[in-house]
Amino acid sequence: MDKILRLTKPWDYLIIIGVIMASFLPYLLFDTNKNENNRESKDVIAVVKIDGEVVDKFNLSQVSESLEKTYYPQKGKYNIIEVAPGKIRVKEDNSPDQIAVHTGWISRPGEMSICLPHKLIVEILGIEENPLIY
Repeated sequence: MDKILRLTKPWDYLIIIGVIMASFLPYLLFDTNKNENNRESKDVIAVVKIDGEVVDKFNLSQVSESLEKTYYPQKGKYNIIEVAPGKIRVKEDNSPDQIAVHTGWISRPGEMSICLPHKLIVEILGIEENPLIY
């Protein structure tokens, strides 16, 4: 251990600290970019898909009170979706792992709640005023 301490110089510590600080740079850049995109989005749309087909859309910006809707993707299978002002979730389903239920509320563009056994996807989309891709 003493041999290692004798081989390290003060500049080595500065380089190590610099590399550690630089490792957080991508997180800061992408997190800032994500927040800017959320500010630009005017409306937030929740899309419910079963087996890849859109079965329902909810404008979460315009929802004023909570509502529940039940979907039957296949015989003997069900999903109860709860929509509240600005957010949506899979409240209940009869899938074995309950992953979509444990995902909880989603509200930001890009978030998804997926129930694979029932082939149900709840996805949040943002409608941007000035899209970056033309």
